[in-house]
Order: sequence, then C-alpha cells, then structure tokens
Amino acid sequence: MTKSPNESTSSLLGDAMAHVSALVRGEVDLARAEIDQNLRRAGTAIGLLVAALVVALTALNVLVGAIVAGLSEAGMDPGWAAFAVGVVLVIVAYGFVQKGLNDLKLSSIAPSRAAANVQRDVEAVKGAANAK
Repeated sequence: MTKSPNESTSSLLGDAMAHVSALVRGEVDLARAEIDQNLRRAGTAIGLLVAALVVALTALNVLVGAIVAGLSEAGMDPGWAAFAVGVVLVIVAYGFVQKGLNDLKLSSIAPSRAAANVQRDVEAVKGAANAK
C-alpha cells in the first residue's frame, strides 16, 4: 500500500516537529543543568565573601592589637602603628571581596554553553532550510 503525497508530507512534518521538540527539550535540560552548576558556583562565591568578612573581623580584633603593641614597643607611635596595620588588613579583605564579586557576575551565572548550542542549532536549521 502506497501513501499519498499528503500523508507522506504530514508524516515528514510530524517527524520534523518531533525532532525539533526533542531538540528544544534537550536544550532546556542543558540550560537547567548549566544554571544549576553556575548557581552552585555562586553559592561558593557567597561563601568566600562570608569567609572574607570573618577573616577581616578576626584579623582586626586579634592581630591589630598584637601588632600595634609590638610596633609601639619597637618605637613607633601607636596611632601610626594602628593605621599601618589596618591598611594591610583592608588590602587582604579587598582581595577576598574582589574574588567573590567576580565569581558572582551575572555573565558567570548565565547558561553560555546552552545559548551557544541553541545558536548553533538555529544556524543548522537555517542552513537546512536554505539548502532546499
């Protein structure tokens, strides 16, 4: 039994829609997985920011007193000793904050691989359509 041209065309369109649907589902799944991975990385970045805060506060409370006292004993004015130690600790904390903020940038959370795959798929479909 042979199929009429309308049946074979509708069959081809149905197959094409099924493939496109599967492709879209796959890309959505990939995007979800990538976003999940990026959000986990963002969680780690937030942890780094919290760690930076804890380290900075601990350093300011413990080391400042000890170092300032040591520098004062060595002959430095206590005010200048406290200022010098504070500047060094602020620089260390700033490094932690910059690392955390860089890891939290929106571009690092966005699903870039999935977007590239979708763009590649669109180009492939356009190429196939133009070839016909």
